[in-house]
Amino acid sequence: MVFESFTTPYNAEQRPSKMIILGFVYTTLAIFLSLLVFKTYSSMIMVFLSAMAAIPLIYQIITMEEEKDLQGLGEHWLLKEHTKALKVFMYLFIGMVLAFSLWYIVLAPETVNVLFQSQSETINTINGAGSVTLQATGQVSNEFGRFSMIFLNNVRVMVFCVLFSFLYGSGAIFILSWNASVIGAAIGNTIRSGIAEVAATTGAVGMTHYMTIGAYGLFRYSIHGIPEILAYFMAGLAGGIISIAAIRHDFGTKKFEHILLDSADLLLLALVTTFIAGVLEVWVTPMIF
Repeated sequence: MVFESFTTPYNAEQRPSKMIILGFVYTTLAIFLSLLVFKTYSSMIMVFLSAMAAIPLIYQIITMEEEKDLQGLGEHWLLKEHTKALKVFMYLFIGMVLAFSLWYIVLAPETVNVLFQSQSETINTINGAGSVTLQATGQVSNEFGRFSMIFLNNVRVMVFCVLFSFLYGSGAIFILSWNASVIGAAIGNTIRSGIAEVAATTGAVGMTHYMTIGAYGLFRYSIHGIPEILAYFMAGLAGGIISIAAIRHDFGTKKFEHILLDSADLLLLALVTTFIAGVLEVWVTPMIF
């Protein structure tokens, strides 16, 4: 596969920031291939194509992390080593989000409507559910109710990340690619709407406006989005490590028990991070925006 030659797991962990470029390239190719070949269904096809491009590298990194578990070293050292893999995944995800956001902004409106149809429907559903909750209860109880809804939904996604990674090795990348497309559409819509508003008010849009609105759009979703996606990657890595160990028939050995303990630590950290992300989304982001 051509994409496998772009980088190696070791090089990716040594220079994870380069994964932003790789994620951007993967997603851009996926977008235009889906428009050329499967335009009617491009909103989902582009997600699968961008995920497929990342699968070889993700799988190799998870395999490398499982091999670290077999060395029998301490949990603190293992978690520190896993941080390298998580950085790779996060930078890859950021590259995907940037690509989805950019093409949402620059492509023609009729193309965007087709390309991000499923993502827009998801965003409208989420916003609609939030509005119903706001009207149904008081402010304090509403905030805790919204937090519970968000936290439980994020935990559900986290469980699917574990399940997909366990069954398919690096299957969680499909869920995370979908999330990247939804976040990218949300950011792109925020920026596009902001630019249109400035143009209608002032009659012209300068570079300063683009930079200010762009920073606003990115920062608005980054506060809670980064820890939320990080939790999903932790869960996906845990499921993937167990999957690789199962493939290698390590059941019943002390090494497998060590792998289970390491995966349990990752899942616990993922759960805590998901809780923090929910708090940020409900109480911190609205204070700023």
